[in-house]
Amino acid sequence: MKLITFDALRTLGLPRARYIKPERMYDHLDEIREADWLLFPEYWQINTLLYGLKKKIFPSPASYYLGHNKVEQTRTFMAVCPEHLPKTAIHGSSRHALQTLLESFEFPMVAKAVKSARGEGVALLHTEAELFDWAANHEVLYIQEKLDIKRDLRVVWVGDSCLDAYWRIAPEGGFLNNVSQGGSISREDIPQAALDLVQRIATQLDIDHAGFDVAMVDDWPYLFEFNRLFGNQGLAGGNAVWAQAVLARLI
Repeated sequence: MKLITFDALRTLGLPRARYIKPERMYDHLDEIREADWLLFPEYWQINTLLYGLKKKIFPSPASYYLGHNKVEQTRTFMAVCPEHLPKTAIHGSSRHALQTLLESFEFPMVAKAVKSARGEGVALLHTEAELFDWAANHEVLYIQEKLDIKRDLRVVWVGDSCLDAYWRIAPEGGFLNNVSQGGSISREDIPQAALDLVQRIATQLDIDHAGFDVAMVDDWPYLFEFNRLFGNQGLAGGNAVWAQAVLARLI
């Protein structure tokens, strides 16, 4: 099996994956045409590889397109699992949109940048002034209700199965649960309902490489988002388990 990777660091555990810098893609078109799989291309390469060269890519096209930003994901979640989505609004930042938000949400509310990860670009807004300040710097307002939680779940999905799942617990007095923001990890008492939800959504949407973020409120799972790229250093079993799951997907 001929593999070409466009991300050398992310695919270190995969045997015999030929690395090509994304910006050198057009210098290696013959090799690309002969490859069985193209791994971790950058987003700007996707249409050329899929539709121009008719190649198979990993992660899947759906993982790229739906994982590109929170708006794309949320609009899909609204259609396929609305009962598992926290109350969410997507608006422009006009005065009318702000008034609509004030009429629909209570403070505190959670504001998120459309493209963000690792807990960055997320703010807890307590007042109208904070909302107006946020709107002044964001053309698209992505607002969610604040769930009454102090932890959430990261569920790692690779290929067609759950590779790992763990709680991310906010530090004392903290708002964000992300490990990169000081959160801690626990693998105790992982709720099956969260795993079942991720399996259903990943399978339905053809997602094959993602870290899903799920909150539990009174034993009911709420889906925040998924990240197509996620850190695998802390995975149970390490990078070798991740590489094995990726290869199983490619065979």
